[in-house]
Amino acid sequence: MAMRREIVLDTETTGLDPRSGHRIIEIACIEVEDFVPTGRHFHRYIDPERDIDVDAERVHGISRAFLTGKPRFADREIVEEFLEFVQDSPLIAHNAPFDRGFINHELMLCQRAELAEARWIDTLKLAQAKFPGMYNSLDALCKRFKISLADREKHGALIDTRLLAEVYLQLSGGRERALDLTPAALTVAVSAARQGAYGARPRPLPLRSTDEERARHAAFMREQVGEETFWEKFGL
Repeated sequence: MAMRREIVLDTETTGLDPRSGHRIIEIACIEVEDFVPTGRHFHRYIDPERDIDVDAERVHGISRAFLTGKPRFADREIVEEFLEFVQDSPLIAHNAPFDRGFINHELMLCQRAELAEARWIDTLKLAQAKFPGMYNSLDALCKRFKISLADREKHGALIDTRLLAEVYLQLSGGRERALDLTPAALTVAVSAARQGAYGARPRPLPLRSTDEERARHAAFMREQVGEETFWEKFGL
């Protein structure tokens, strides 16, 4: 079965409304497959070619001076590499209409096609459906799911995407999603255990079942399954 590829995304901006001329100043994307980050990411700071609202700078801590000389969104290393990274994958964002509005505004200024609304998954809506009537900011969800906020002094697109990837995993069914129980993965695990990849116990645990009990259990499993069980193939 093909792995499900999605992109967790966040932006920081000069203000609240692109229709008022506000622009993106930071964009970050993390690739996840079957709800688990792969380690691949895209992250850029962007010169907005305008001032940053005081309230916005207070939130993310990014100054106009820091951004001066950074690439513009229209430069290839931003727009082209961003589109190459996201490809046609679904896009995950918290309060997705905000990020979608800014990104599509920047794409319009570059005369590029918008990212269709159908591609976006809004984790705020997922959280509101799961926790109706509760406060569902990213901070609140991290605390609810016991996800550490130790590295987050201010809002930043890259750290927020990492936190959001963990939140999305929890909203989509919890950490059991990260377990790989495919036959191929189990084969690797058994092989590693046989080779001592995880280290031998200083004192091996004694068997608590008798030969007779193990024989009865094997006979019962063959009767129920009708064939050799997966574990018997490895002599376990």
